[in-house]
Amino acid sequence: MAADAAHAWHEQDFPPRWYLWEGGFLVLGKAGGEVPDHMHHAIQVHVAMQGRVAIRGAGRPWREARGVIVRADVEHAFNAQGASGAMLMVDPDSSEGAWLQGALAEDITVIPDARLDGCVAALKTFVDRPMEAMGVDELVLHLVRSLSLGSPPARRLDPRVGTVLAAIRESDDLRMSLDAAAQLVHLSPGRFAHLFKDEVGLPFRRYMLWRKATRAMLSMGRERTLAAAAQSGDFADAAHLTRTFNQMFGLPPSAFLRGAFFEIPSPFTGPA
Repeated sequence: MAADAAHAWHEQDFPPRWYLWEGGFLVLGKAGGEVPDHMHHAIQVHVAMQGRVAIRGAGRPWREARGVIVRADVEHAFNAQGASGAMLMVDPDSSEGAWLQGALAEDITVIPDARLDGCVAALKTFVDRPMEAMGVDELVLHLVRSLSLGSPPARRLDPRVGTVLAAIRESDDLRMSLDAAAQLVHLSPGRFAHLFKDEVGLPFRRYMLWRKATRAMLSMGRERTLAAAAQSGDFADAAHLTRTFNQMFGLPPSAFLRGAFFEIPSPFTGPA
């Protein structure tokens, strides 16, 4: 069975609602079916309002839980098992993402019930009683802060890397080369490549591919076609976009063309 067919959204029971921003998203809905091994540059949070989800790391056994958090750039497989709830993708390079990532003791962390209950209550209010609920940006921040421990981390990204990340976010296209990024902060390409990987956790080209994928997702929400999404994300064609989505999300982009889409400003502050 194709991955997008296997990971079916139960649109009649709980139609999916996507809240998209540059670099991440929150989706609320009910889904099932195994999503095979994949890896992306985002912290992945799952909170089940009803039921339990299943998750496993590469080569590890499946585990079931009401809520889980996956570190950025960790290979994993997932099955929503028909649970209704929320999936949140958090930019690990944001201040809030760095705080959440610092709270994780394992690559895949089961959320303790004591921290999960407040998240579930906020999500249920947002879904069932929207007039009484916080706004979606407040909800996203509430989820992240409820799951983060202690004080925000003292460590900050190297300001040269922060300058490049900000320039990428503000650019109308995503064609910045390694050489151009290095020149922007007055470093040699080799020195910048090492610095960027040390600070961000993955090579510059891989990071740019992630940004292209998230921008393509925004385009799918706006225009609902793969051709427009491929063009917006600066992919060679729809086939290139599909290959990238399969690698990063375990699903083809067609699986994301279901439900209602809402584009919002990023709830997060800039690079940590």
